[in-house]
Amino acid sequence: MGAFDVPLEDERTQLDAFVEDYRSAIEAALDGLSEEQARRRLVTSATTLLGLLKHVTWMQRVWFEECVGGTPRRELGLVLGPDESFRLGDGDTIASVTAAHREACVTARAVVAGLPLDTVATGHRTGPRTLRWVYLQVLRELAHHCGHADILREQVLAAG
Repeated sequence: MGAFDVPLEDERTQLDAFVEDYRSAIEAALDGLSEEQARRRLVTSATTLLGLLKHVTWMQRVWFEECVGGTPRRELGLVLGPDESFRLGDGDTIASVTAAHREACVTARAVVAGLPLDTVATGHRTGPRTLRWVYLQVLRELAHHCGHADILREQVLAAG
């Protein structure tokens, strides 16, 4: 069931559906690509299709595991800032980054399970946030990066 098939009265179900739609979309941007295509830099920044997936994995871990779950990013083994989260290591592959993303999604679902949207999370360094705010921030980031991924994929496929 997609985000548009959920009754509007159920805000939490709707938010979960939108998050899941964007999680699937960012992974789908890599479908059928070679490792070289997934790593290809077409812009002056470090942004690549594989790097986008690595970044949104990091971003979700920051918001769900650090902010909501209360575990500092150093303890989670995460890089400290968003710019670093796009950087690919030699061992990063479509399979490994996708697996890490899926694992982060499973963990995120577990962290928020049963929490009301009005729950106040205190684990983020900028201060308390409601779970609703965290969902909206994650949606904003996922949508933003899915747009980047669409454009990069189009460029990669046009270049062959």
